[in-house]
Amino acid sequence: MGSPEESNKPIFLYDSSSSSPTHPLLSKPPLPSSPPDPDPDPEPDPNQFLQISYNYGPRPFKDLPFLFLLLLFVLLTFAFGIFSIFHRNTYYSDLSSFSYDSNSTSCAESSLSELSPASWVRFYSFSSSNILYSLIWTLVITFILSIPICFLLLFLLKNYTKQIVYASLPFFIVIPIFFNVYWFVACIVSSSCSDAFPLVYRILVLVFVFLVIGVIVWIFVVNWHRIELTVSIIGVASDALLRNLGLLGVLPCLTLGLVVYYAPIVVFLVFARQNGKIVPRETDGEYTCVWKQDGWVPAYYALAILTMLWSAAAMVEAQAYVISGTIAQWYFSKEDGTPRRSIRSSLRNAFGPSAGTICLSGLLICVVRMVRATVDTARRENAPGIVNLILRCCVNAFLAVIDFLNKFTMIFAAITGEAYCTSARMTYELLKRNLLSAVFVETISTRLLAGIVFVLSAVYAIVACAILKAVSNLGADSYVVAALAWVLLIVVLGLFIHVLDNVIDTVYVCYAIDRDRGEVYKQEVHEVYFHLPISRNHRPSVASTTQVV
Repeated sequence: MGSPEESNKPIFLYDSSSSSPTHPLLSKPPLPSSPPDPDPDPEPDPNQFLQISYNYGPRPFKDLPFLFLLLLFVLLTFAFGIFSIFHRNTYYSDLSSFSYDSNSTSCAESSLSELSPASWVRFYSFSSSNILYSLIWTLVITFILSIPICFLLLFLLKNYTKQIVYASLPFFIVIPIFFNVYWFVACIVSSSCSDAFPLVYRILVLVFVFLVIGVIVWIFVVNWHRIELTVSIIGVASDALLRNLGLLGVLPCLTLGLVVYYAPIVVFLVFARQNGKIVPRETDGEYTCVWKQDGWVPAYYALAILTMLWSAAAMVEAQAYVISGTIAQWYFSKEDGTPRRSIRSSLRNAFGPSAGTICLSGLLICVVRMVRATVDTARRENAPGIVNLILRCCVNAFLAVIDFLNKFTMIFAAITGEAYCTSARMTYELLKRNLLSAVFVETISTRLLAGIVFVLSAVYAIVACAILKAVSNLGADSYVVAALAWVLLIVVLGLFIHVLDNVIDTVYVCYAIDRDRGEVYKQEVHEVYFHLPISRNHRPSVASTTQVV
């Protein structure tokens, strides 16, 4: 047995002088020249000796002020919305029936206006048009087919990841080439396109697109070794999602709940417009009757829209929290199967103790999106000056860092149940030694999955267009219907890929925690993630690496 000072000395996973690699610390080891603390019973810093692991026990409530603030916004939105319904002016829809009365110097109701028979005929003919009928059926069939397509894609990514990725890679090149040549030939055949778009410009666009395709090919060749590693990462994440298949049913229900929550707010916004009065207005010596809203209506619109944006961002973070908590429970489980009630536990934590943390994260993301929209608007206005350009670059870089850090912060919050700021510090302490690895996991896998979704949806759109041309007489409108079906399928598959992206990030963080703890919960994950590129000044010794992997 050693002295008390030796027994209290922290042991680091990557310290070659350590005899036990099972007590990692997030902070750096002390310098060898540092003298030992003469105090026999020093009071350790709880943050320094913090052991990261999944918190299965009861969790305290965190970041409650932000939860109360969001609830206050929601309460005010509903309160003023209900007031707008009962305080509305019923003459709002009859504005056209009011005219200026010179005797009373006010607007008076003259006669009710109705929708003319010609308008009813136009509406009826539009509703019963062939293109609308085909569009509705195409979108309904596409939405129904998107569900089995998602499950089939998940099964293929889990069992045949390499075959799916390698089969999709050629389409990343073939599909752009096909559309590039197709529009060029179609423009030559069409006389209107040929007249509006001269041949010289068409050739320039054709060559430019081929140059872009060449750059894509060059990127594939240069990063081929990364693609092979990403194939294994996607396979591991697909297996994790397949073992927690209930997430694909819970997350759409949360989205549906958000839609139900939005419904009364939209109704309130509609009725809020009807709060005002009909007043006369003089224009060039003539008086007309116009609608004048009450002064509080614009402020209510701002409040309601901000509440909707914040609620949507909070719901996105809540979904990420549920995904991370569920996958983390599966990862840190010693059993081969899926832990029971893991999704229920994550939902209880997300809408219970960590609700304030989720609201804070959603508020930050909402602010980031608004600032980014402002920057994009300034860029579209082409504001001159090198200072504006540098400022936009700095702001975009800062917002990208916040997005990147926030993603992993929510994962830590879901695992540990800590507050947002504590989770952010823990995220930085753990990922600062693996920053390039985290970027690799986030960017390469996301782009590869997005490419697979694009190829799959493009093939579906081509098939749908061919079927529409064969069974209907839509003509050129079939391209529009097929394009809308393509957009719908991309949206549904995009949501599925978003879930898989969160699973990839969660598995990566769990793997990083495993390395710091010197444990191996999922050997198949370590066999894949061990090959990630690591950026750190202090690399693990061979012995420590052997014990970890």
